[in-house]
This record gives sequence, C-alpha cells and structure tokens, in this order.
Amino acid sequence: MFRTIGVKGTARCVAALGLAILAMASAGCAKLKARDHLNQGVNAFKTGNYSEAADEFRLAIDADPTFGVARLYLATAYEQQFVPGTDTEENKKYWKAAMDEFMNVLKDEPNNLLATQSVANLYYQVGNAKGPDSEEYMKQAEDWNKKVIALDPKNKEAYYTLGVIPWLEFLGPDREARNADGMKPEEQNPLKPDAKGKTMKADLKAKYWQRLTDGIEDEKKALAVDPEYENAMAYMNLLIRYRADLEDTKEAYLADVKEADEWMGKNLETTKAKAAKKAEALANGAPPE
Repeated sequence: MFRTIGVKGTARCVAALGLAILAMASAGCAKLKARDHLNQGVNAFKTGNYSEAADEFRLAIDADPTFGVARLYLATAYEQQFVPGTDTEENKKYWKAAMDEFMNVLKDEPNNLLATQSVANLYYQVGNAKGPDSEEYMKQAEDWNKKVIALDPKNKEAYYTLGVIPWLEFLGPDREARNADGMKPEEQNPLKPDAKGKTMKADLKAKYWQRLTDGIEDEKKALAVDPEYENAMAYMNLLIRYRADLEDTKEAYLADVKEADEWMGKNLETTKAKAAKKAEALANGAPPE
C-alpha cells in the first residue's frame, strides 16, 4: 500500500527541498568565492606580494574551511615572509603562523610531502640561526627530515640536512677543545690525549664520533641519489675533516684529512663542470634558469 501525502505534508516536502537546494546553492557560491580568492592570492604570490597573497588565501579559507589547497598556500605565504636569523617579534609571528598552518594541513593530510618538508626546513632555519641555543630546534629538524625521507626515500636535501646537523653540533665544542689544548687553527694534529683527571677528548669522542659518522653516511646517501650534488660533497669534506680531531693518532688524522681533501677537490671539479655546462647552454640560446 502506498501512503498518500496530504497538502500540509506536500508543503513541508517542498519547503525542505527548497532549503536543501538553497543550501547547495549557498555551498556552491562559497566554493566559487573561495576559488576566486585563491586565484587572486596566487597572482599576488607570483609577483612576490606575499602579504596580500596571505590575505587572499585567508579569505578563501574563511569562505570554504575545507579548502586544503588554500591552507597550504597560506602557510607557504607566511613562510616566504619569514627571514632566518632576524630576531624580531614580527618575524617570529611569521614563523609561528607558517608552522601553525602547515600543522593544520598535516592534520588533514599526514603524508603531505610539501608540508612535511616545510616544517623540517622551518625548524632547521631557526636552529641554524640560534647557534648554542639551537638544540631543541635541531632535534625537531632532524626528526622531521627523517619523516621527509619516510615519505620520499630519494630526497637528497633531507639526507644532506641530516648530515649537516651533527657537524653544526660539533663545531663549537671542537673549537673550544682545540683552544683549551693550545692548538693553532692550522695545526695538523688530532686533539691532544687526555691527561690524568682530564676527559675532554674522551667525552667529545663518546658524544660526537657516531653522530659525525652517521652524518657522513647521510651525505653518502644524498650522493647516491645525485652523484653531482656539490653541497653533499662539501659536507663530506667538513664532516671527515672535523671528525679527524677525534682520532687517536696523527697517522689516522692525516689519512682523514687526505680523504677530506679529495672530497673538496671533487666538489670544486663538479662546481666548475656545472658552471661550464651552464655557460655553454646559455651560449647556445638556452633560457637562463
């Protein structure tokens, strides 16, 4: 049996249908408005007007809170306004705003590679600028670069950064130890053996030898992805050269220095070859990069 609908029931159905259509139309208008703000934001972004771009992306999100692309663009616009090493309240606000928005992206898209890379980079930039106060930021940078590699195992920049971090950690303590030993910067010797009651070198070796070795391995992984990656070559040189200070004999130290010199030579040769190749391409009418 079919149940008939009375006049009042019909009216209610028509009203409900009308509201549904109105809601759909309203949602459609909101999405169109959000898309328009996104396009205006992208145009501003392309011209380097990141502040105006951020305003447009924020309006796009206000119109459509589910618009993930707009949120990613907003985070990137804030990131572009952050200047590493500038210790002002405004600059700190840009860093935090970018970080907050990238984290919002990752709540909805945990495997978003761009957002993950950006978080890793923001932590690294602040850590690199802070020097002695960088430990927590560098720990976060290390963790997030490992997340980048989990998403993109051939990400050479992440491997490279993982190699740089332990060298940055060791740089200050190594200089202090050499100064304490009365060693000149050009002196070709490892740190002096610890005297009775002194454990400076032993402590440094226990803390940094494996960290530096792991950094060397990370640079090797970067070079396995790109054998002509000059930055990784440069830090292969630095990591091996500085780790040599922890060797127990001058012979081992000099062997490390020789290997470091070879990497420096490879870096210079690769840089020179790339420059020549680029010059030849430009001479043949290729557009500048």
